[in-house]
Amino acid sequence: MAFFEEFKKFAVKGNVIDLAVGVVIGAAFGTITKSLVDDIIMPPLGLVISNVDFSRLKFVLKDAVIENGEVVEQAVTLNYGNFIQTVVNFFIIAFAIFLLVRTINRLREKEAAKPAAPVNKQEVLLAEIRDLLKKNNTDTPEAPDKVVV
Repeated sequence: MAFFEEFKKFAVKGNVIDLAVGVVIGAAFGTITKSLVDDIIMPPLGLVISNVDFSRLKFVLKDAVIENGEVVEQAVTLNYGNFIQTVVNFFIIAFAIFLLVRTINRLREKEAAKPAAPVNKQEVLLAEIRDLLKKNNTDTPEAPDKVVV
């Protein structure tokens, strides 16, 4: 029974839940980005490059074997058009994540730069006196015979 209790502690921790939410949102974001690349970015880019459909760009390494009008063996191809779309997809996702992390870091810097809560003047004076007393105790190992004022 200890195994299940340990698993329950692990699974219910905030970090695991946050990770699960991140994975789900990341998958959805990946789908949106794929649609953006495939449906919005690549068609106009293909049009600019003389009506090229990137999803159909490929090198045929071995032609398909066709007998009696039926494909007996599929063609072997290098689908570099799909690869180009995937690379564009990756850069869009990487750029979006960069912007997100950059924004979070800037917010953290602003939070850290905020002045601390106002401190009581008495506390500040007492801290200064404490620091001076510590400094005087470490500067002179022996108590002086005479105090000069």
